[in-house]
Amino acid sequence: MSALPRAAELGLIACTVCGLVCRNVPGDAQLDGDGVDDAMACPRCASTLRRRKPDSFARTWALLIAAFLMYIPANVLPIMRTASLNDIDDNTIISGVVELWRAGSPNLAVIVFTASIVVPVLKFLALSVLLVSSQRGSGWARLQRAKLYRLVELIGYWSMLDVFVVALLTALVRFSVLSLVEPLPGVIFFGLTVVLTMFASMSFDPRLIWDGKDSDD
Repeated sequence: MSALPRAAELGLIACTVCGLVCRNVPGDAQLDGDGVDDAMACPRCASTLRRRKPDSFARTWALLIAAFLMYIPANVLPIMRTASLNDIDDNTIISGVVELWRAGSPNLAVIVFTASIVVPVLKFLALSVLLVSSQRGSGWARLQRAKLYRLVELIGYWSMLDVFVVALLTALVRFSVLSLVEPLPGVIFFGLTVVLTMFASMSFDPRLIWDGKDSDD
């Protein structure tokens, strides 16, 4: 069974801005090293048509590594300080989860642990797998890898949940005159981690998954 034709072979190119699929004559596009067709612009939004995002691998690796470096102090530094009449506690992400569990809020503890530990680690692993396999031109599980990328994009919007929890607790406790909650520098590093991983997933071009060999020998 012969392989299905690809968009470039059919003279099709999709706009990365508005999603319009445009038709081009196969073989006559003068593409530069970044896969940019200087002779064509999207007829709907006038954006330059690109078969692949420029420097997708380099940009994604740079953002992913930067996000990982930010994730280290995000877990080491305290993210929240709680103060009452006779006690002051500085909590990291893990200690905050433990405190929430001990305080009788296991559901909130599980949510914070999932959003702060499980989701970022899975995003690091998933993006690394996508980058390595795509750079190698691997034909392994292309459809599953494409679905994995969509999943990474989907869960990326929920990664700021831990920061929202800190902000919510700060707002709620300030109604009490006997206690105080305030965010600490760890929240900044965690926020940077989330933003950088979101940019990394946006920089990765999922069309690169389908480049290379159609099957592995």
